[in-house]
Amino acid sequence: MLITRIIKEVRRLKDRLTLAILLVISWIILFIFQKYMPIQSAVYVLFCFMFLYSLLIYIGEFHKKRKIKKLIKKGLYKDKSLENADYEPFVSIIIPAHNEEKVIKSTIENILAVDYTNYELLIVDDRSDDSTAEVLKELNAENPKIKYYIRCKNAFPGKSAVMNEAFSMTQGDIICIFDADARIEPDFFKKILPYMAEPEVGAVQARKIINNREINFLTRCQDNEYILDTHFQTGRDSIKGAVELRGNGQLIKRKALVDIDGWNNFTITDDLDISTRLHLSGWDIRFAEEVNVYEEGITGFLALLRQRRRWIEGSIRRYLDYSLEILTSKKIPLRVSIDMFAFISEFIFPVWLLSEYCIQGFRYVKGIEDSILYTLLLLPVLALFFTSGLVFSLKKYKRFPILKTLKQSIETGIYMVFIWVPMVSYIVLKIIFSERTMDWGKTDHGADISDKKTNTYSY
Repeated sequence: MLITRIIKEVRRLKDRLTLAILLVISWIILFIFQKYMPIQSAVYVLFCFMFLYSLLIYIGEFHKKRKIKKLIKKGLYKDKSLENADYEPFVSIIIPAHNEEKVIKSTIENILAVDYTNYELLIVDDRSDDSTAEVLKELNAENPKIKYYIRCKNAFPGKSAVMNEAFSMTQGDIICIFDADARIEPDFFKKILPYMAEPEVGAVQARKIINNREINFLTRCQDNEYILDTHFQTGRDSIKGAVELRGNGQLIKRKALVDIDGWNNFTITDDLDISTRLHLSGWDIRFAEEVNVYEEGITGFLALLRQRRRWIEGSIRRYLDYSLEILTSKKIPLRVSIDMFAFISEFIFPVWLLSEYCIQGFRYVKGIEDSILYTLLLLPVLALFFTSGLVFSLKKYKRFPILKTLKQSIETGIYMVFIWVPMVSYIVLKIIFSERTMDWGKTDHGADISDKKTNTYSY
């Protein structure tokens, strides 16, 4: 316990100090631009960088698809799923479950329907206080293939700790992780496993889709957000950049997990943390655009904020935790390092944006020469940035009519700005001024759509 407390204290101080220094440097840069540069705001420079990198990703994806078309015409193209069709490793499927009595049975039934036989299934009941454990016992009695493990009530919290315990109980060459509400198609493994055949590939992520998209405005925007993420993940994969795991529908080689000593128990976003560590150790992560895993979208606004708070905090903290390694690791390719830095800018932008509003607001009140108009345009420009990416993504993956595409792109772009910008800024202040906690947020799976109640503990 003492060692654990020391580790937590060191991480807390490191996070606070690193982020505070970065924040001061950011403000100095903003001040220099205000005083001495012809460009009205450093935020526009950062925005241009984000835009140019997004363009690079698009060009990389376009080039890859064009190359495939040429190979098809010449009769030289080999579909990856056919090229490595004989790659059938033993797969350990692990499903962590905390208070999932409503959905766990149907999820297990869905997984058991896969068109693949070389696997084992382990469901981990993580200290549930509902009847999840009883459901698992009943299912095991009916089908011994359904293995389960019930964690002690005083076990270390978090999905990473769950996975580390489960990992020691499995035998698979590939570890596949699903959320308790996951739904897949029967050919899931036959389509995704060929990505793992190459020796340098340590993990692969399936495309995530919201299966209750049409419930309300929030679920629709979440699915559109996932579609935009699919576009970026596909682009990152096309340039062999820093593709990230997304928790649900992720496959990791046992060899890679052993190489990085498993999951980090002190993270609240196990998928993002392990993605970074895999890249730092030289492993490649692929994105399977054509392989889908379905999950429930959150129907309540407060529950959505809790989820996004965890995602953003976990993402920022993993960059703080591994900042030195990202800068110095000899195993990580240069293109992956550049890709990581490009995506770090998504957390710098909101802080700079709000800082710029504060600076210009102060100058305007004091009657100092200001650039208030340029500053006021920053938020609409950011919304336009998201909207343009959404137009391309929705047209590609949903094939909506143009008016429907524009409408949903605009509303989702605005939704992303008004959740992302304040939340990132809040998390930055939280990291600097608050204690580091193992704090999750969970919405009940399988609940009636009118049920907005949430549980404060989850993954």
